[in-house]
Amino acid sequence: MLKDVSRRQFLGTVGAGVAGTALGAFGFDGAGEALAASIRPFKLAQTTETRNTCPYCSVGCGIIMYSKGADKAAGKLGKIMHIEGDPDHPTNKGTLCPKGSALLDFVTADTRTKYPMVRKPGSDKFERITWDQALDRIARLMKEDRDANFIAKNKDGQTVNRWTSTGFLAASATTNETAWMTYKVVRSTGMVVFDNQARV
Repeated sequence: MLKDVSRRQFLGTVGAGVAGTALGAFGFDGAGEALAASIRPFKLAQTTETRNTCPYCSVGCGIIMYSKGADKAAGKLGKIMHIEGDPDHPTNKGTLCPKGSALLDFVTADTRTKYPMVRKPGSDKFERITWDQALDRIARLMKEDRDANFIAKNKDGQTVNRWTSTGFLAASATTNETAWMTYKVVRSTGMVVFDNQARV
């Protein structure tokens, strides 16, 4: 009976069998899908779900972060255990690029900066400061620079109110309302140099 099967028929049958086995192993059969669906609730059991926006490029993909030990009343997020794309977000509909898919490593990296740091003039190291100190320092330096370099009138005597020595880099993955407020604040200081990563 085997000698009645041509080599072409034999290879076709073996190939179909290998393809079917591979599809089953990758979970394309009903059993694989059912198994994945049954494991998911255990994987994310006792976690707090928080929606956010991916911090990378200007696309603004939605993400869902799952954390343990969260206390929303106290404003504590807890330890992030898992990050995935938000299937209800209109921009990415649950998908993430390679950078977005690696967000968990980005969040839990030991080298991640978690607090304001400053390197004072002449120093060779960064020192940790409080948020209040950081904001006060930024505001003071901005005011000093604006007072020294603000151009109220150009050479023809026309009022221009320009501040050209400092620029502002904003985030583009924000809501329209946040972007509008940022634009108004920056332009009200007279800043001319204003950009975000959406233009790149």
